[in-house]
Amino acid sequence: MRVSTDWLSDYISLEGVTPQELAEKITRAGVEIDVVENRNKGVNKVVVGYVKSKEKHPDADKLNVCVIDAGQEEDLQIVCGAKNVDAGQKVVVALVGAKLPGGLDIKKAKLRGVVSLGMICSAKELGMNDKLLPKDQQEGILVLPEQTEVGTPISQVLGLDDHVLELDLTPNRSDCLSMRGAAYEVGAILGREVKLPSPKDQLVEIGDAAANHISVEIKAQEQCIHYAARYVTGIKLGASPLWMQNRLMAAGVRPINNIVDITNYVMLEYGQPLHAFDADKLEKGHIEVRMANEGETIVTLDGQERKLEPHMLLITDGVKPVAIAGVMGGENSEVSEGTVNLLLESAKFDGGTVRKTSRQLGLRSEASMRFEKEVDPGAVITALDRAAELIQRYAEGEVHQGIVEAGAEAAEKRVIQLSLDRLNRYLGTDLSLLEVKTIFARLHFACGDADQGLLDVEVPTRRGDITLDVDLFEEIARLYGYDNIPTAWIEGPTTPGAYTRSQAMRRTIRGLLSGSGWQEMISYSFVHPDKATLFPALTQGSKAVKLAMPMSEDRSVLRTSILPQMLDAAVYNMNRKQDSLAVFEVGNVFFTEEDQLTKQPHEIPVLGLLLTGNRASQQWNVGAGKVDFFDLKGALEHLFAYVGLEQRIRLVANSPEGFHPGRSASVYLEGKDGGEGTLIGTLGQLHPELQQQYDLNDVYIAEIALESIYSEADADIRYRELPRFPAMERDIAVVVNEDIEAGDMLRAIRESAGEWLQNVQVFDVFTGSKLGENKKSVAMALVYRNRERTLTDEEVTEVHARVVARLEEQFGAELRK
Repeated sequence: MRVSTDWLSDYISLEGVTPQELAEKITRAGVEIDVVENRNKGVNKVVVGYVKSKEKHPDADKLNVCVIDAGQEEDLQIVCGAKNVDAGQKVVVALVGAKLPGGLDIKKAKLRGVVSLGMICSAKELGMNDKLLPKDQQEGILVLPEQTEVGTPISQVLGLDDHVLELDLTPNRSDCLSMRGAAYEVGAILGREVKLPSPKDQLVEIGDAAANHISVEIKAQEQCIHYAARYVTGIKLGASPLWMQNRLMAAGVRPINNIVDITNYVMLEYGQPLHAFDADKLEKGHIEVRMANEGETIVTLDGQERKLEPHMLLITDGVKPVAIAGVMGGENSEVSEGTVNLLLESAKFDGGTVRKTSRQLGLRSEASMRFEKEVDPGAVITALDRAAELIQRYAEGEVHQGIVEAGAEAAEKRVIQLSLDRLNRYLGTDLSLLEVKTIFARLHFACGDADQGLLDVEVPTRRGDITLDVDLFEEIARLYGYDNIPTAWIEGPTTPGAYTRSQAMRRTIRGLLSGSGWQEMISYSFVHPDKATLFPALTQGSKAVKLAMPMSEDRSVLRTSILPQMLDAAVYNMNRKQDSLAVFEVGNVFFTEEDQLTKQPHEIPVLGLLLTGNRASQQWNVGAGKVDFFDLKGALEHLFAYVGLEQRIRLVANSPEGFHPGRSASVYLEGKDGGEGTLIGTLGQLHPELQQQYDLNDVYIAEIALESIYSEADADIRYRELPRFPAMERDIAVVVNEDIEAGDMLRAIRESAGEWLQNVQVFDVFTGSKLGENKKSVAMALVYRNRERTLTDEEVTEVHARVVARLEEQFGAELRK
């Protein structure tokens, strides 16, 4: 909103306050001022002149020699090249010694041998935005109205002794989208009286009742709660007074004619958009407010045919649309040169309806912007009277008696009770009841005592943003002055921030995998219903959670597994020649046991991993090597070891749904006491059918539920000094049945060897006919160490024999020779 200080001073005294000081005060009170613009761009010694005569230059076809009366002791001879200069005009004359914007100095000069004592100026040469001038003034010199007094400084005539404040308003302060609202705001800030015009007192109604000529009907009550109209006859279309044009241009609005200018002027003054219809173009002077019909069209004032939708609000005459409510008028009812009689409209349209219509049609105007933010319902009639009074004064219109209206509901008074104790508690102040009442008086908010320490505050209809007592607190704070609110030390115990255990573990897992060369991905939580059933191992027997309002069928349920979207990512990358991937995601999956949700569904965190392609890029001396099951298994084992759970993790070969039947396993976390383990995940190669369906190469995937990891992990790193005593290594190779798992044997070895066993691992597995049917040979390396002394060969032999005996007893193992 552009606020002219000259215009503002009509309503409130600005004496003793510079525009810059005023801008600072307004900004400190909560309404930011972006720019303070001086309308005088450097014009000096420029006056109004009268062209007494115009003659052709004797030596130049495109130049004229003019004799100008500029209120000086003698007439001035000025050479001018403007096409529109003519005798009898009032023009803008820059005298010798004048300074114009852009550093132009006017001096006595000779043009083709003829002396020129000044310059006749265009608006552009005065630093004015010529695009805001009426069309007939946009080219050539600026021609002034006939009644302009000769010799008057042009800065007074064109309102250049003015400053414009650009208000950067937040959406809640739509009251300041008017000069009236700005005056109330400045009056409250400066503590000065606000005087507004009283159009009803100056309006003279003549003739018969307006209701004899026009009628109004509202068929869309929700979208239009109030529609009022006046009937004005005998208007004379012409230019608006220069002072009004100056103020419109200062506000960034181009003057057009007296009728349009008056409706724009009142809109800027009261924040209430108006519209003038040619009453003779309306069917029997009737106005009907209704919603548009399907396929209905209207040609708007810009000459464009607009296709209307049923959600758009129209102004019609009962036969045809004549305007799109709050957005733009129709060409078939516009005020033109032949207009004599007017129907002047003022209404309260629903902001949401206007906003939707404006955006869909791509028509955004000063009027629609105000309706979108909701206009003051209390200003509908006042603004209508003000426009009628100005039309009567400047267009010689005769205003008929009475207002024709429909849906006229008195604006409901909003009374909010304010507690002084609560106010001071919120603001940290010690304001008295008298101080609070004084601030409300400056705001023009009526208030009265309720109970002890309570006030009943009546909020004016122009302040639709104030609905709660805390809104009143904000008004008190900004006018009392934020700088005046005392500072206070923060009291109470302080607690340093920290991650929860689950947050810390999640970051540990992500950091470990990222540092190991894996890339993290993030995917949607919404999937297609078919993908929610691909990998059911962790949510066995449960159902997917359906969305009430899905974006599409492809995003209609919450995921029950993180793996399908990882496969989609693999497809996306492979289609772009990225065949080698090692990616992971930490996210949540969702499931429920109910067909129709009545309670919160389950939500658990999971870790997903996907591995495919080569381990490393091809080198001249090293092959690339394809990843396999054991690469994925090794990554998981490294993770479990890092969080201190390697001894409690057990892999069981099986065939979970969605995985390769011979190259997959389930992951169990055993209890601390060695009890039965809990299923926490699956890993393995993707099932061949799914691999073919996705058109992928060999892909290895894993999904691990993290809740148990979070609660059971021991991620504290404990440092120990390097061992001072040597270790002793012993190998053992045993022949066992093929169905015996090496992991079970390793567990048995650890239990029987005791604390001296530092490490044990399998280094060879062999099968063949020499071993016997369904037999295999497993070779393991054992490392023994005592951290306090050197072990003897006899001690190690004794422990090793105990290990062999345990293997023979539990697994029927035979030492391989």
